[in-house]
Amino acid sequence: MKKRAVCAAALLACASAASAENFNVTIAAGHPPVFRWVKQFPEAFLPSATAALEQLGHGLTASEQYGGAIAGVGEELEAVEAGLAELGVCSSLFDPAKLAVQNVTYYTPFVSDDVRLVTDVIHDLHRNDPRMTEAYTENNVVYIGSPTAIDDYLLMTNFPVESLADLDGRKIAAPGPAINWLSGTGAVGVQGNLTTYYNELQTGVYDGVIVFASAAFPGKLFEVAPHITQFGLGAQFAGAICANKDWWDGLDADVQAAFTGAADDAMDWYLSDLEGFVTLAYSKMQEAGASVTAASDEMRAAWANGMDNAAATWAANLDGQGKGGSDIMTLYMDRMRAAGATPLRNWDQE
Repeated sequence: MKKRAVCAAALLACASAASAENFNVTIAAGHPPVFRWVKQFPEAFLPSATAALEQLGHGLTASEQYGGAIAGVGEELEAVEAGLAELGVCSSLFDPAKLAVQNVTYYTPFVSDDVRLVTDVIHDLHRNDPRMTEAYTENNVVYIGSPTAIDDYLLMTNFPVESLADLDGRKIAAPGPAINWLSGTGAVGVQGNLTTYYNELQTGVYDGVIVFASAAFPGKLFEVAPHITQFGLGAQFAGAICANKDWWDGLDADVQAAFTGAADDAMDWYLSDLEGFVTLAYSKMQEAGASVTAASDEMRAAWANGMDNAAATWAANLDGQGKGGSDIMTLYMDRMRAAGATPLRNWDQE
């Protein structure tokens, strides 16, 4: 009897060893790890995934390819789609053609500066509305989670802004669809992103940028655009962790759960770290000589009401492609209003 028990234990150990696997993953991000949506991988995602996989008897080895090592900003989805990376930051902000529906927040500014609210609503829509994940599937990737929520966008310029008239004729850079926010201001919109803002401000390519405090401080933008004006353009959704679909579909359910759980942990880390950092960022920029001014309610209303309703055009175009842009916009706006947000413009009701 004792002999049979020993044999059974040995067989169980052998079976367990045979099923153990070391997962090798490459992670792609166009931005360097100074930015939080990249830093979340070494700080939270990978430690959580490693611990969860170890509990299942597996191991994890990661090749972290950040800062454009294998994919530039806006190229991450294609790298993951092609299998050059198993995981990556799928930046909907910089891939608006392929992840069009995901840009709903960028077409609806002045809704809310509550980064947690935007995160919760967008994450829930991805989890529960198939229209939000169709774009990923069409591009051979899977939404894993940890939405990249961006803190309230503001205006940073190399000249003081006392009224909207001060923007007339000025070249202002903005990322992706956020360039639409400049309509009606008299400013000349220029496409740009965080990897180029500093040098192009320094060399006079443009006079200001639409950016957010948590990136403006580590990017030292206050050195070349020291006039900071808070207009409450709103918190936004810019991307998420995605996985190569072929690789993902080949994983056991418990292994998939380890990675989605790690994404949840990364989301919690990201938001907690972000909220504390925004206050610090403003303080440090002011200490370095930057001025921070809150735009008056009248200035904010004038900006919001003077904008073209790019959201309506965006939604109609998606409707024509069968992607339900109008429904998604209304659903997002309804969810935000129900949670207490007070938009300066109800883009879906115009």
